[in-house]
Amino acid sequence: MSKTKVVLGVVAGAATGALLGVLFAPARGAVTRRSILRKGERQVDDLKHSFNEFIDSITDKFDKVKEEVVDFAEEAMNSAEAVEKEVKASKVK
Repeated sequence: MSKTKVVLGVVAGAATGALLGVLFAPARGAVTRRSILRKGERQVDDLKHSFNEFIDSITDKFDKVKEEVVDFAEEAMNSAEAVEKEVKASKVK
């Protein structure tokens, strides 16, 4: 069974469950819709919060890697300059 079929099955099952829940809900339609709307808003807020945390985490990791690359490049340039000076000094002698 492919992952796509599994995901579609889960989505279809969730949609069917939500529809049956609304149809057989003990509360009036307006109350149920308001409740669904609030839950949806909370889910969206949670998703936004999780996404922002993910972006912050990725940004922090990127900044750390960038700093390490810059430090490595500076060390390499310093080493190359030192070797160049040694080579020039040895040629002069």
